[in-house]
Amino acid sequence: MIEIFTVIQQLAVYLVVVYLLSKTSALKPLAGFNLLINHKLVIFVIFAAFALIGSHISLSQDMIMFDASIVGIMVAGLAGGLWPGLGVGLVTGLYLYHLHSSSDIVLLLFVFALLQGGVAGAIYRYLGRHSEAEKLFSPTVTLVTVFIVQLLQLAIFFMLLQGEPPELGGTDIQIGSLILINSVVAALFMMMLRDQRIMQDKVGAIFSAKALNIAERSLGILSHGFHAESAQKLAEIIYEETGVSAVGISDCEKILAFVGIGDDHHLPGVKIISPQTLGSIHENRVIYADGVKEKVSCALSEDCPLGSALVVPLRADNEVVGTIKLYETKNKLFLNLNKALGEGIANLLSEQLLRDRYESQKNLLMKSELKLIQAQVNPHFLFNALNTIVAVVRKDPEKARNLLLHLSNYFRKNLKRSSDLATLEEELDHVNSYLYIEKARFGDKLQIVQDIDSRLLRAKVPTFTLQPLVENAVKHGISNMIGNGLVTIHAYIQGATMLIEVLDNAGTYCDIIGSEGLGMKIVEKRIQNLYGRQYGMKISCDPDEATKITLILPYREESFS
Repeated sequence: MIEIFTVIQQLAVYLVVVYLLSKTSALKPLAGFNLLINHKLVIFVIFAAFALIGSHISLSQDMIMFDASIVGIMVAGLAGGLWPGLGVGLVTGLYLYHLHSSSDIVLLLFVFALLQGGVAGAIYRYLGRHSEAEKLFSPTVTLVTVFIVQLLQLAIFFMLLQGEPPELGGTDIQIGSLILINSVVAALFMMMLRDQRIMQDKVGAIFSAKALNIAERSLGILSHGFHAESAQKLAEIIYEETGVSAVGISDCEKILAFVGIGDDHHLPGVKIISPQTLGSIHENRVIYADGVKEKVSCALSEDCPLGSALVVPLRADNEVVGTIKLYETKNKLFLNLNKALGEGIANLLSEQLLRDRYESQKNLLMKSELKLIQAQVNPHFLFNALNTIVAVVRKDPEKARNLLLHLSNYFRKNLKRSSDLATLEEELDHVNSYLYIEKARFGDKLQIVQDIDSRLLRAKVPTFTLQPLVENAVKHGISNMIGNGLVTIHAYIQGATMLIEVLDNAGTYCDIIGSEGLGMKIVEKRIQNLYGRQYGMKISCDPDEATKITLILPYREESFS
């Protein structure tokens, strides 16, 4: 006779085991739907064990047809897919075959075990293909599925054997109760798995939200350097977002900032003497003092309430430049979430330090290149300009005055322009001062034509973009001609690009462009650094006919900001 309450007690112990296991990382693969082979193997091993435990529970009550192993088999198929379901069903079927080899229904039990896993796996595949995979972890779906499968088994059983065999035992009420118990246990099993998934999603969401908030709020703080002021801002952000008892930030020698409990003696500017902090800096590793195995001993105050700490090194190019320290008080547990978050924050800030160091070096390089272009002012140009002014000053003082003003404007823009970008109008103003002086020198031999789309006057272009090109056209082109020379500056829009052309009718410096055109190479490099490799410079040259340099720049809204 089947003792229903005994079965319930045994299955309750079974559920306790499931509950405890759901709190470990053993069932972590079930947090997602795209399972790898090793994940499915883990699921197979775990649920095969559950199915065998269910078989032992059923065996203790002489239950054959309503074996509790169905719980492990069908949950394996619903949560893991067809192959884990069939695998657990096969193992359970073989086990049942071994236990009941003398029974007339042993083959039927074996087939039922395979069918249970196959049906559950088929439902997994169906719901997955119809974008309803969330229903797989629904306790209701599990309860109904297991209940229906058991009823079908019962119907097949009676249809094939035409009656109730002696092995079944129990009244109709007891049989119905067993069907319901197995279904409820399977539903509770799935509920535990679902709750684990929800908890992992919640923890992941909390972690992601905190990490994103810290990333967003800390963005740009280190762009002005890693010092006490920036460290104080970062410490306040981390303290607010993590909720730890205290946050400290140091460089490799002293405390830069401290926020939270203990800020009365952990003062900025104090030399680092903590063994954990010094160890993290010197060994370039994360150090965690849990307050039990490794205690936090504060050398600054005997009454310091802080009991545990996580010390994470801040790195820039694998070089330790400081630390971030998260503290908890002696009566408070240091959460694993905050441990992971602390390491993530340090990695995030390390990336910011590396990026800002790279940007600083890049800016220094660009400034050096600008200085190089500025320093490339041809001494002959200044000498020739002054000689021209001396020659003009007696005959036309007003023109000499204008020449001096343009010369002054030319050098002022050369010396004072340090930003990366300027408007095309500003570049033309710089070039026009140069051309005004050169035209006074060459007279009618130098003709200038400018065809500029007025929409582009406010467009941003890299500084000192035009001047080297125009200077090359005059210095290496027009000055070497016997006849009259023409320099044309043309700026226009073509689709999503802005084209600026500098054309001369000399064609006398094709070789110089490739070998000595340092200024032009820097111009192209700066354009590509700012806008990408698809932009830059195009050169065409017909010897003794014409030379055309075309700058290719993006035409977009930010060009005018």
